Amino acid sequence: MGRATLADIKGKDLSALAKETKTNTGDTNKVSNANKNRNNTSDSRGKKSRRRHGKMIMPAAVLVSPVQRLFDTCKDVFALSGTGIVPTPDKIEQLRAVLDEIHPANIGLTPRMPCFSPPSYQRAPPITYLHIHECEKFSMGIFCLPPSGVLPLHNHPGMTVFSKLLFGTMHIKSYDWVVDVSSNASAVVTPSEMQHPAVRLAKVKVDSDLTAPCNTSILYPADGGNMHCFTAVTACAVLDVLGPPYSDPEGRHCAYYYDYPFTKLSVDGVTVPEEEKDKHAWLEEREKPEDLVVVGASYTGLEIVEK
Repeated sequence: MGRATLADIKGKDLSALAKETKTNTGDTNKVSNANKNRNNTSDSRGKKSRRRHGKMIMPAAVLVSPVQRLFDTCKDVFALSGTGIVPTPDKIEQLRAVLDEIHPANIGLTPRMPCFSPPSYQRAPPITYLHIHECEKFSMGIFCLPPSGVLPLHNHPGMTVFSKLLFGTMHIKSYDWVVDVSSNASAVVTPSEMQHPAVRLAKVKVDSDLTAPCNTSILYPADGGNMHCFTAVTACAVLDVLGPPYSDPEGRHCAYYYDYPFTKLSVDGVTVPEEEKDKHAWLEEREKPEDLVVVGASYTGLEIVEK
C-alpha cells in the first residue's frame, strides 16, 4: 500500500503558497507601473499600500501528520513525567483523543506485512517492535503480533500506559494488586504441596477479546490492569505510549509473572467471597520467558520533527 510522505504533504502546501505568491507579485508589478506616472507623494502612499497588502498574505498552513501530533501531545502530557506520577485527567483525555484518531494507514501498517506472517514451523511466533521514539519522559512504539503471538503477563511499575489496537483481534487479561494482602505470603499448591514462597494476590481487571476499531485502553500505576498479557487472536498491531518508559536505574524494571487461579493455592488467613474467587488470582514473579522473541525494527513511517 502506498503512503504519502511528509515531503508530499508539504509539497501540496508549498505549491499552493507559490501560486499565491506569484499572483501577489503580478498585482504588485501592476501597482508599481502605475506609480511611475505619479508624484513622489503618491508613490510613497503606493509603497505603504503595498506593504499593508503584503502583510495580508498568509502562508498556507502546514499539515501535521497524526504521528507528529501524537509526539507533540506526549511532550505536553508527560512534561512532568516521573515514577508514579499520573497526568491530570484533562491531559489524559487530551492524549486519548489523539490516539483514538490514529489509524493503520496513518503509520503505513497493513496485516499483509511479513512480520504478521512468520514461518509456521516456529513454536512461538516472534513479535516485532517498531521503535518510534523514546526519551526519559515517554516512549512510543508499535507491537506487531502475528496470529497466536503472545506478550506474556508483565507489569508497568509506576507508569501510565496508553494502548491503541490499530487492527485485528486480541485477547487481553489484566490484573491489579490487592493492596491489603501481604506480598510475601507462603502459599501451597493443593494437592502437590509445591512451595510458592513469593506469590501475591491480584484481582482480574479485564479478561476479554478486543477488536479494532476500538477506543484506547489506559492503565495506571495502581489501577486499570497494570499487569497484562496480550494474545493475538488474529494478526494485530498495538500502538503503545508509556510515560515514563521502563528504566532499571530508576526502579522501573519489567517483571514477568505466572498466574494461578485463586482456588489452586491456599494461604493462611486469606479469603475472598465465593462469588469473587474467579475474579482473583495468585501472581508469582518469574524470569523472562525463554520462548519470548521480540525483534526490534525501525519505524519507517512519517518522520517526527523534534521542535
